[in-house]
Amino acid sequence: MRPMRFAIAIPQLYGDGEFDPAAFGAYLARVEELGFDSAWALEHVLGPAPVLAPIETMTYAAACSQRLRLGCVVFVSTLYSPVHLAKSLSTLDQLSRGRIEIGVGTGGPRRPFAAFGVDPGRYVARFTEGLALMKALWTESRVTFDGEFWQLKDAAMEPKPAQKPHPPIWFGGSGSAALRRAVRLGDGFFGAGSTPTGKFAGQVEIVREALARSGRPAGEFRIAKRVYIAVDSDAGRARDRINDALERLYGHRSPDIEAAAVAGPPAECVRDLRPVADAGAELILFTPLFELADHAERLAAEVIPQLG
Repeated sequence: MRPMRFAIAIPQLYGDGEFDPAAFGAYLARVEELGFDSAWALEHVLGPAPVLAPIETMTYAAACSQRLRLGCVVFVSTLYSPVHLAKSLSTLDQLSRGRIEIGVGTGGPRRPFAAFGVDPGRYVARFTEGLALMKALWTESRVTFDGEFWQLKDAAMEPKPAQKPHPPIWFGGSGSAALRRAVRLGDGFFGAGSTPTGKFAGQVEIVREALARSGRPAGEFRIAKRVYIAVDSDAGRARDRINDALERLYGHRSPDIEAAAVAGPPAECVRDLRPVADAGAELILFTPLFELADHAERLAAEVIPQLG
């Protein structure tokens, strides 16, 4: 059994003119001091919530930190040029001296593919081919690639990522096909913050069954879960605030998403987090949606010691 690890969200929710560079840098420095393993962004390109883009935010975070690993769960890589994405992530891994983790996902069938010039009928094939091309560019000195969507002939991309053969690749996804794909092509599975714990436990079982069938050692594959959280001595206030914040982020109210969030006094949060660990999460990504600096302090002092 690997020891539990704990991560926290990178601040990204800023309206026009609200970003405070000094506060952002102080937050990352304090998160390191508190002992968090890593800090993670999310991707939210279209929608009413003011969310900064992940690659640029991760780059800024890399400059504000020394040891924190930095990731995004997830890039909807289907919507990218894999050549450009591979270059950006390789560059960021070099700038951070090998501290990057990469989450990828297909985006699912309801993604607004037309806004990105992507054929909705072939999005899974595009995702899989794009990932294969990125891995080739990260690991091969010269790449010849004859795919359905992209073709290269004797192409080189330098520098490679600092991590060899490439940064860890986490898969998002919820359906059984996506989970089996994660086992086949990835280094780990990252449960979504919008997924209730019971459903996450079922997803982990599918992952473990796929690992057993493949013959791949379970120890080579990691499992994590994002958890939206509000720590407050007033349970009702905590629940109201996290539900309101989730509505702003997702653009609608959802009983399932609200049920997935953890809110209340520290003891109640610990009680609701234990089943996440019991379900198989080796890394829990705490994602407060307000007062991030205060949450980092309370999580480190009042929640994590009761879970680790």
